[in-house]
Amino acid sequence: MSVLGFVLATLLLLLTPGPTNTLLAVAGGSRGFARALPLILAEISGYLLTITTVTLFAATLLSDHPNLAVALKLGSAAWVLFLAVKLWTPPEDEGLSGAAAEVVTFPRVFITTLLNPKALIVGLVLMPQGGAAIVLPYLLMFSSTVVVVASIWLAAGATLIRSVRTRYPLLVHRTIAAILVGFSSVLAGSSLGLI
Repeated sequence: MSVLGFVLATLLLLLTPGPTNTLLAVAGGSRGFARALPLILAEISGYLLTITTVTLFAATLLSDHPNLAVALKLGSAAWVLFLAVKLWTPPEDEGLSGAAAEVVTFPRVFITTLLNPKALIVGLVLMPQGGAAIVLPYLLMFSSTVVVVASIWLAAGATLIRSVRTRYPLLVHRTIAAILVGFSSVLAGSSLGLI
């Protein structure tokens, strides 16, 4: 795959709505763009850990043991469902902004991204196979793309969610929780061959 092809493929993949992007939009809506920026580091760290491990070490293991890939997807689905439940039932004493800030933390964005199937797609399909010297420039391009796309999701949340949240706070949280349940269902269904 050419460098341009890699950048375009990762850009399209990362722009696709998913659990990590949903969390970033929620963070932008609850904290504002500038205060949510550190979450980009959590996303990059999660992606790089999974992609590097898969590309350099686990590609053969996952292809030889497809049940392991199924288990990873099911774990991801369970994690996203957990986040949905946390957003659906905010604590009474924190208010809805506090609840979103409590749910969308650096460690939770990191774990969500670590378990994100997009990382497996990048590691198994888009990344060139080879040693660290071959993979490193692609990891740098991927990281740059993550910064751009994550900034878009944060800005979208800061603009769209924040404006609606002031009028309909519970509706926003429940809608986002429902979206996460949908992502969880798709992950579980695809890993079990139902979708």
